[in-house]
Amino acid sequence: MSRRLLPLLLLAPCPALAQDATEAVLPELVVQAQRAAAARQDILARFGAREVTVDRQTIEALPGGADQPLNQVLLQTPGVVQDSFGDIHIRGEHRNLQYRLNGVQLPEGLSGFGQVFDARALRSVSVLTGALPAQFGFRTNAVIDLETRTGALDPGGSIGVYGGARGTLQPSANWAGLVGGWDVFTTGSFLRSNQGIENPTSSWQAINGQTQQLRGLAYAARQLDDTTRLSLIAGTSLNRFRIPTSRGQEPEFAAYGVSDLDSAGLRARQWERNWYGTAALQKSWGDIDLQVAPFIRYSSIHYVPSAVGELVFNGTASDVFRSSLAMGVQTDAAWRVAADHTIRAGFQFTGQRTGFRADTTVLPLDASGAAIDDPTTLRDRFGRTGWLYGGYLQDEWRITDRVTLNLGARWDQMVEGVAAGQLSPRVNLVWRATEATTLHAGYARTFTPPQFELVPGTTVERFLGTTGAPATLTNDPVRPERAHRFDIGVSHRVTQRLTLGVDAYYKDVEDLLDYGQFGNALIFTPFNYRRGRIYGVEFSGNWRGEHWLVYGNLALSRSMGKDIRSAQFTFDPEELAYIQGKYVRTDHDQLVTGSAGAVWRGWEGGRLSGSMLYGNGLRRGFANSEKLAPYATFNLGLQQDFTGPDRGRWTARLDLINVFDTSYQLRDGSGIGVGAPQFGTRRGVFAGLSRAF
Repeated sequence: MSRRLLPLLLLAPCPALAQDATEAVLPELVVQAQRAAAARQDILARFGAREVTVDRQTIEALPGGADQPLNQVLLQTPGVVQDSFGDIHIRGEHRNLQYRLNGVQLPEGLSGFGQVFDARALRSVSVLTGALPAQFGFRTNAVIDLETRTGALDPGGSIGVYGGARGTLQPSANWAGLVGGWDVFTTGSFLRSNQGIENPTSSWQAINGQTQQLRGLAYAARQLDDTTRLSLIAGTSLNRFRIPTSRGQEPEFAAYGVSDLDSAGLRARQWERNWYGTAALQKSWGDIDLQVAPFIRYSSIHYVPSAVGELVFNGTASDVFRSSLAMGVQTDAAWRVAADHTIRAGFQFTGQRTGFRADTTVLPLDASGAAIDDPTTLRDRFGRTGWLYGGYLQDEWRITDRVTLNLGARWDQMVEGVAAGQLSPRVNLVWRATEATTLHAGYARTFTPPQFELVPGTTVERFLGTTGAPATLTNDPVRPERAHRFDIGVSHRVTQRLTLGVDAYYKDVEDLLDYGQFGNALIFTPFNYRRGRIYGVEFSGNWRGEHWLVYGNLALSRSMGKDIRSAQFTFDPEELAYIQGKYVRTDHDQLVTGSAGAVWRGWEGGRLSGSMLYGNGLRRGFANSEKLAPYATFNLGLQQDFTGPDRGRWTARLDLINVFDTSYQLRDGSGIGVGAPQFGTRRGVFAGLSRAF
């Protein structure tokens, strides 16, 4: 089942290019681009998945507009939970998200604090959840499908600047058009702010929280002949962060003769680098459509500690560098073999090389267990190569005009830290009961490898007798997750303007994958619960009038795991023993999550918008046995288009984020795999001005 949460209604399209020759050829390019997009959608069908789409016009109209991070856009869709470090959780899971760029799955690179993709580069963002059909493998909890803007469908460009509270300044530029027969789009932005990561205290601005972020993307496509199209995408994200600090921490050790230090003076930093690219070749032969898409991605994270300070406060200081180079190819095909049958098949191959370097400075312990002020550095160096293979075959069978059944299966194989594979059946049924009501139900067997680039390789024994010694030496390998997933839902169009929906899901898991921050470096490490259960229900609705758009989402979710069976050395022995005997909530479990928004196009060229987020609190405390306080935040946005002195089209915007200056805590530093306290962003006023051309 597919539906749009937020319809196209707000902004007029960018003006066409002015040259007469371009105007003469543009309609044909538009037809070609639309035909290619339709063929791609037919190859990569979302059949049976629950799809929610936010289009470009709505992204730009909501508070923050296209200058807001992509995760803030995703938080306006059902069942998406806000976490610290810019992280999100969908349907009670940590990670297990698949990002696709124009239908091509990108390898999962190292994730840090910064966003890799720029919202202003996108025509739409679609979130697919449920029992996904067989063409979706490896990361199957949710698919984030990003459709880029194009020169044929979005001609024109703009240049602008946005900024405000906490020293935020964000200039940007983009352009789309035709260059020598190529359909081209390019965009770039730079962000500077005094708060790049959530504040560890409730104060208005973090201490030592500066960030600089650079993002860019280029798209080019060309019709090679009547049935063949080539498209290329290249992008980058380069981010630098200082790690915020807090006052009043008490030193626990002495290092390099220092035993008294102001914790506010710590100056740890983190660099994040991402480069990615895809090339997609589409070909049609009558009733057969084919797409072959090679891809590549390089990512790295480098954490540089405030060495003396971290030794004094924590007893360890780690300079950590991780890198990942992944490349491969994705091939998908659709064959309309008969009027009531469409066969789809494909395969994917990914090879990945990861590197790890850590210089960890620790203090030796004497016979009584007291630390000695004689710092020593232990060095870890390793690199390894892993492989992922996947293939699928499925049949979309239109039983009647109102009932369609999709049957399929896929085989996935990983050869990484461990070698494992699985044959996974998938089935989806869609019934259009009436012209206004559609029901769907599905089952999917899934196989999810751990993030290869995050699996630790440190030999824990070498830290014995130091302040970095683990409580236990057990370090079983991280295993792939295997699950049975069930999903059922209904969408009903109450009136021409009002649509309501409800969707329920249940997931029974063996070797449930989770991720935690262990140690000072803000890099996540995967681990497994032996068993897991995740279930919930989502309610959604949207109403669209001539000048109004109103939407709301409410999600109830529960995520539980039992018995840690990998990377045990990172846990406290008491928690390990407790979790072994009973189910506990995962740290990212949040029972109630809500979002809502409205856009009013009330006057010529003007738009007034508002959005809201609600969470009743993530887990905290021993074995995640408690939860944080609930919170609700509200945002307002105002935009006005006008004709400037140069006769060009200008847009001014004013945004008020966290209107009531709510102070709320996302994390308090306790819980399984939670490394530090984090508070939500306090109130901020932001303004922007852009000029279209």
